[in-house]
Amino acid sequence: MRILFMGTPDFAKDSLEALIKAGYNVEAVVTNPDRPKGRGMKMMMSPVKEFAIESGIEKIYQPEKIKKNEEFINEIKNMNPDLIVVVAYGKILPKEILDIPKYGCVNVHGSLLPKYRGAAPIQWAVLNGDKVTGVTTMFMDVGMDTGDMILKKEVTIGDNETTGELWDRLSKIGGELLVETVKKIESGTAPREKQGEDFSIAPMLNKEIAKIDWENKTATEIKNLVRGLNPIMGAYSFYEGNKIKFWKVETYTDAQILELFPDLKEYEDRFLDLPEGTILFSDSKTGLYIKAKEGNIKVIEIQGENAKRMKTEDFLRGTYLAAGLCFE
Repeated sequence: MRILFMGTPDFAKDSLEALIKAGYNVEAVVTNPDRPKGRGMKMMMSPVKEFAIESGIEKIYQPEKIKKNEEFINEIKNMNPDLIVVVAYGKILPKEILDIPKYGCVNVHGSLLPKYRGAAPIQWAVLNGDKVTGVTTMFMDVGMDTGDMILKKEVTIGDNETTGELWDRLSKIGGELLVETVKKIESGTAPREKQGEDFSIAPMLNKEIAKIDWENKTATEIKNLVRGLNPIMGAYSFYEGNKIKFWKVETYTDAQILELFPDLKEYEDRFLDLPEGTILFSDSKTGLYIKAKEGNIKVIEIQGENAKRMKTEDFLRGTYLAAGLCFE
């Protein structure tokens, strides 16, 4: 079976690696163009391109656009692959390409479809505090993640698991599920299951989502926001005009806080009436505790403005956050 692989990030790289290790003939790779990254804006290859070069794949295509790109589409038609595999490529394929391979086009998607169709399924599963997610392989059609499902693998999301950690787990599982899927397609035993209309969408994240809403979000929802944006962009709040990012937090009930700090019991009514976002404790030995809606937050990893990410106790050795003041 001659396979054309299309993908860009490390999530896709793991699927490409799994195919090659399983002995499949990946004739060519399509990935996004090299992009400038970092402070020096050095041109960087995608993880898929790097691995393709390491693996000796000579045909590597990096079109800026696919739709109405007749030269590229004709190149794929002349290649005439038996199967096209698409994993986190980042571009929607036109029907003209979907119709080329005799076995169709297969996609690896980081959710249990039809839940979380779209660009950010892993992130939204964490942001929404889901307990279960997984990977789905499917035959592609012209819709956004609407094709017939082939195989699924379900996993449990850890209470403290970040998007980055879940991403790494699902990328490995996705590669394994892809190999199993291709084997079934090759043998003619691949199932096809319609998705139905009970679906949800996982759109790309925007920067506005990252600001912590102390007034309206519960302690648990804030924790999920922090987990869900780690390591993408980090959740943040303002302290006296300075932007502070939170990378890891834990939640505590009011009862747990009163048990940890018995001296607070004398002022229990005042403690319970404090506005959300109020700093309860802030020193390098005790840590950073913040009042939240329906609970409290302890910040474990933090990042000051124009500073590096670090453990909160290290941050508090050099930065003063006054108890009684509020994050905004």
